Amino acid sequence: MKKIGLVGGTGPESTVMYYKELNSRIDKLTNGASMPDVAIESVNFRKAWKFVSDGKYQELADYLSEKVESIKAGGAEIISLTAGTMHIVYEQIVQKTNVSLISIPKVVSDEAVSKGIKKVGLLGTIFTMEQDYMKKDLIEAGIDVVIPQKNERELIAKRILEELEQGIVKESTLEEFRGIIERMHVEDGIEAVILGCTELPLLLNEKNCPILCLDSVEIHLNKLIELAMQE
Repeated sequence: MKKIGLVGGTGPESTVMYYKELNSRIDKLTNGASMPDVAIESVNFRKAWKFVSDGKYQELADYLSEKVESIKAGGAEIISLTAGTMHIVYEQIVQKTNVSLISIPKVVSDEAVSKGIKKVGLLGTIFTMEQDYMKKDLIEAGIDVVIPQKNERELIAKRILEELEQGIVKESTLEEFRGIIERMHVEDGIEAVILGCTELPLLLNEKNCPILCLDSVEIHLNKLIELAMQE
């Protein structure tokens, strides 16, 4: 089995989710015979987030590239970032490290294509919703991407940063998000919604989401496991 390397800490809650799920799922898939070797380079979330907020993308790319190089030097073969927002410098990291990172936007796009989705809503941090890095693969695949209205984007971003990144999950926030998704379904005609922040699955899932939910963590985990278990 190939060693998995994760650049984590952005934020800690999703990193814990990745680690636990990789171990438990591979253990189950191998009938209790094996768990994966996993290397985690956990970044300073506050430092990385400030780079993003200040638009210092070169500094962010350099910082995350150091983490990728460390994981690579430790023998990991399947390497990925564990946050959608950090994909804002995905191409710079790949160019700098020459490592083929397993891209969250790409695997989510592939999943949407496989389900025949033509119009999708995108939730995530303010950067994920307003910039192009999470949309590019979807648009190239012929899928229309809709983002929430400005006031809704601001609310979603605030709840992610102040609650979900801290591991705080509130029923009131779930109802707010469900309301936004339902409005987008009725008014914008979205067929599904992408949970484009890896903390969003703490709040939303296929059971409580009012429409088809494309969980970026679930989709990404499945791809990491598939690649790690290939002979």
